[in-house]
Amino acid sequence: MPYNVNRIKKRLERADRVKEYIYTSWNSVMNYDKNPLKNIPDLQVRHMVMQVLAWMWCIVFSMYFGSMWVFGITAIAHVFLIAAIVITVAAFETAKRKPFLLDRLYHTPSRSRGYMWVNGQKIKLDKNDPGGEHE
Repeated sequence: MPYNVNRIKKRLERADRVKEYIYTSWNSVMNYDKNPLKNIPDLQVRHMVMQVLAWMWCIVFSMYFGSMWVFGITAIAHVFLIAAIVITVAAFETAKRKPFLLDRLYHTPSRSRGYMWVNGQKIKLDKNDPGGEHE
């Protein structure tokens, strides 16, 4: 069965248009650099307005479905989703602006070259000891 190349190209072009439409629609509402909230100069105020709108939509959908259980579930889901986004953005911004803070976060005293901790006690290492598995 031969493939109709023109038909496949048209389908791919249509799929690209749909994907672009979805992307543009999402950004026009959810991206505060592209929606009308971009006119608010303070980033924290923009974020707060987006938060209030998110909670409002949780309540509206809950009332539409007629259950406070739905509100509780959607409210908790929004808290987890927004917290995950905030933590991710904070980690990215910290890595971009002050990467040494994250580096310090993951180096514990037991990994230092001058001493190590054993059973809660600090043990000083020999300064001539190269460390590692050298014996």
